[in-house]
Amino acid sequence: MAFEFITQPVFAALDFVFMPLINSFGPIIGVFVISTIVAFFITLANKLLVDQDKLQDSQQKMKAFQQEMMAAQKSGDPKAMAKVQENQAEFMKMQQAMMMNSFKPMIVTFVPILLVFWWMAQETFISKLVVELPSFVFYVLLVPLFHMFYHQSPGVPYMAIEWLGWYILCSFAMSFVFRKFMGLKGGGM
Repeated sequence: MAFEFITQPVFAALDFVFMPLINSFGPIIGVFVISTIVAFFITLANKLLVDQDKLQDSQQKMKAFQQEMMAAQKSGDPKAMAKVQENQAEFMKMQQAMMMNSFKPMIVTFVPILLVFWWMAQETFISKLVVELPSFVFYVLLVPLFHMFYHQSPGVPYMAIEWLGWYILCSFAMSFVFRKFMGLKGGGM
């Protein structure tokens, strides 16, 4: 394995930190705690690395420009279209700056999260995890994702998601909580 010199110490550290939790409370709680920790650090990185006021200001300006562009298109007025096209270069620069600014947290968190996911996929207690949810809960919570990871046994009123589906469900919920708690103004995770 090419990355063994990196993964062995990282996996050993993750085993040291999370295996007592998984052994004590089970893999369902373990994956929930891991997803909560990862969601917290991603949200914290967003809070520290992205200027939230500037992000909100840029989003408002972009929304106003898009409304102006739509109004000009609907009116069919060539002068209004020319004015919108003149502002389009500024709009593109603002959009590019906003996108680059939002990539900062991803650059900082990508490798650690990738290592945690890799560890989780290798850890048998986690990789074999199946969480059973009543069908109505499953469909209410996971409709956008249910085709990606689910199982259903015939005649059983439960749907089951694997560890990654459970991780994503927990991560979305906790990211929402942390974003509200930390006062993040922009959208996305």
